Amino acid sequence: MTALLGVRGVSKKWGSISALNGVDLEVDPGSITGLIGPNGSGKTTLINLISGVYSPTTGSIEFEGAEITGLKPYDLVARGVSRTFQTARVFETLTVWQNMLIPVLHSKEDRTELSRRADDLLAFVNLSDYHGTAASELSGGQQRLLEFARSLMTNPKLVLMDEPFAGVHPHIKKSLVASVRSQRESGTAFVVVSHEIPVITGLVDELVCLANGQVIGRGDAASVVKSPAVAEAYLGHSRRGG
Repeated sequence: MTALLGVRGVSKKWGSISALNGVDLEVDPGSITGLIGPNGSGKTTLINLISGVYSPTTGSIEFEGAEITGLKPYDLVARGVSRTFQTARVFETLTVWQNMLIPVLHSKEDRTELSRRADDLLAFVNLSDYHGTAASELSGGQQRLLEFARSLMTNPKLVLMDEPFAGVHPHIKKSLVASVRSQRESGTAFVVVSHEIPVITGLVDELVCLANGQVIGRGDAASVVKSPAVAEAYLGHSRRGG
């Protein structure tokens, strides 16, 4: 199977500070890849590189076999890459419905079809009853659900999710997990950054652990979390006897 996303030897530096150093990552169509690692390991930087927020210092990024290194976020959305953020980014003064239409304001698709898609996605994340509600009135968890549903409005082939489960009610967390699994069945691939180890290990096909800007673990979730290198990265010297 040809990889949907290929990150090849990517590094990112700001002056003498290295955030990523020679990272490789492959994501297959319709798969769920988890990214874990201690704070400062480079997870969000990697998501920002893939989504076009930053350009890598070295290395390349391919999507569907085509070079996308350095493309702007709007170019990547047009190619089928969408994302969510560590803190849900919604337009608080707009209604839930209006938020859903923001990504497709300039789309040439039929407006009736777009409206139907927005309705279906709001139902998908159990937000149909909030159609005319200002986004500011939603709970933090509901805003995450809204952001997730909105990220699907462009029919993406790949969705990048940065800490989607952080600080949300267990019910919302369960709903997000179910929604990701369901959308994956439709062929969408996901890269999910999370510190919620029990959740992420039960969700992903492959787990990748970063530490100090490098990949230190990769494979099935069970083997990665049991890796001595991963344990050392999370616990450091505290797991030793002194």
